Amino acid sequence: MKTKTLFVCQECGTQSPRWVGKCSGCNSWNSFVEESVVSSRPGKGAGFLKDEPVLLTDVVIDHEKRLMTGIGEFDTVLGGGVVPGSVTLIGGDPGIGKSTLSLQAACALSQKKHKVLYISGEESVKQSRMRAQRLMGAMDGAAEEAMSSLYIVNQVDLDIILEYIKKMKPAVVVIDSIQVMGCSSVASSPGSVSQVRECSAMLTQSAKSLGISLFIIGHVTKEGMLAGPRVLEHIVDTVLYFEGERYSTYRVLRATKNRFGSTNEIGVFEMVSTGLAEVPNPSEIFLSERPHDASGSVVVPIMEGTRPLLIEVQGLVSRASYGIARQKSQGFDSNRLALLVAVLEKRIGLNLQDQDVFLNMVGGVKVVDPAADLAVTVAIASAFLDKPVPFDTAVLGEVGLSSEVRSVSQILSRINEAAKLGFKRCILPKNNLKAGIDLKKQNLEIVAVESVREALDKL
Repeated sequence: MKTKTLFVCQECGTQSPRWVGKCSGCNSWNSFVEESVVSSRPGKGAGFLKDEPVLLTDVVIDHEKRLMTGIGEFDTVLGGGVVPGSVTLIGGDPGIGKSTLSLQAACALSQKKHKVLYISGEESVKQSRMRAQRLMGAMDGAAEEAMSSLYIVNQVDLDIILEYIKKMKPAVVVIDSIQVMGCSSVASSPGSVSQVRECSAMLTQSAKSLGISLFIIGHVTKEGMLAGPRVLEHIVDTVLYFEGERYSTYRVLRATKNRFGSTNEIGVFEMVSTGLAEVPNPSEIFLSERPHDASGSVVVPIMEGTRPLLIEVQGLVSRASYGIARQKSQGFDSNRLALLVAVLEKRIGLNLQDQDVFLNMVGGVKVVDPAADLAVTVAIASAFLDKPVPFDTAVLGEVGLSSEVRSVSQILSRINEAAKLGFKRCILPKNNLKAGIDLKKQNLEIVAVESVREALDKL
């Protein structure tokens, strides 16, 4: 086995014979570190899969039954359960709940008599036992018997882990986390680009050949991207991201890649003392503390996949200090906020040049739905004019540069969700009425508008 010293980018895995300041692959600065990379080794390229090529028409398709964890929000994001032989990568900020969710899913699968192997590289076996006991509550004899299919081991050597997998042949394997795993055939230290790439490839190949469902927990960088090379996201079947503020009680699980389901679904959880609890109706929780008769507060029905959510948009406008105006947003694109503020100044005539504009999406939710544009403009105008929006009114619509209000998709789902929570009136784009949908049968008053000025006049 021969080794050579190279400089490897920690962000994308680009290699260079010398140190460079800016990576040519991902344009990141000061990301190159010196590593010893294996140039050749015996047996490289030998894998677990040794099947002969066959005709595509001769392949027999078996309808494999998915493994249901019983955690509804988690199963929904995965596309209806865990697919046997799939590889899922779970990423998120430190302390967001990646290990908690993985251990809860492992316990749930074990209770359904599926053999689960949990590889804990960051915690001892006793620490994992204590955390599982906290998640499951006071464990009695029946619970102990149900947990008999869950095996936990503290190990970071990949060669030993692969031996465990081939010997036990579990249905599900959890790797916590990939950054602490190391392979003896790679000279660099655990957590390096070479180690993460090789360990992930070998684990994925083992899972595919044995038909094992594999969950890999990965760390993220300070920018919020998954640590390690980008190839890590390409070789797995599903990529899940945990979103939300670390010190907030609510978490959003989102799929950015899913070969076995939709990437439009999300799961909403609440962090409690016994772990992550499902939130079946997040709209009601997000609006539970909404103030009455407060200016700058507007409710907008947004779509997260196929699920409508009602989010409170809070705006605050105050005089800028020293004549330097600021525009800050939480949970909303700051560039989009600047565009909407410019529309209010140019098209509506609101003098916001010397005003600080602050925007907040309540609950730590990140909103990318363009239907929230009209609610944002109304919230800013309400805060600037100090005139509250009626408490029982929902606002939605996309805003163009000419202050026109454009139509949005899935209008019926949004309206029905607002009606369920007791809203009596909805401000929406007039073009949505031309789609042939009878909105008069809904249980709330429909007010169609064509421009931002008309929406402000109606309110």
